[in-house]
Amino acid sequence: MQNILDNQSPENRELRNRIHDLCRQYNRAPSKGHLKKLKQVFRTCGENVFIEHGFNCDYGNKISIGDRVFFNFNCTLLDGGKITIGDDVLIAPNVQILTVNHPLSPHERLKKTNLVQDVIIGNNVWIGAGSIILPGIIVGNDVVIGAGSVVTKNLDDGCLYAGNPIRKVREL
Repeated sequence: MQNILDNQSPENRELRNRIHDLCRQYNRAPSKGHLKKLKQVFRTCGENVFIEHGFNCDYGNKISIGDRVFFNFNCTLLDGGKITIGDDVLIAPNVQILTVNHPLSPHERLKKTNLVQDVIIGNNVWIGAGSIILPGIIVGNDVVIGAGSVVTKNLDDGCLYAGNPIRKVREL
């Protein structure tokens, strides 16, 4: 289901600016103190979550992270919609998780409308380097996503997927 996000409202601009500043602070000096501040803006954040520098998000308060999740360098979460990440998830460098899209109609796009769809990532998932997860996607449990993949459809439990667009390679 798509929802509309008014990213130009004063409240959303203020929140985005605050979170972008927090991400910049963490990325300049990825100390335990800055990481703690970053984790506090998330909707929920489990135990033993580690985030390498280069992490960026828009709002933070729509992100739920399970236990033992690892974000490698330069990950971007566009969280206009909710992003839910399960336990024991490995997120490789340069991964993008996107919940925001725009209308295809040129006339509608001029209104600067943001369409959002939530993303859900199951437990024990490994997302390979440079992968992009598009809005509205559900990734099942025990999934491996090959490096450079563009996730354009929901992924079933226990399988290896790869490619652009993504396709099932085999069951694990």
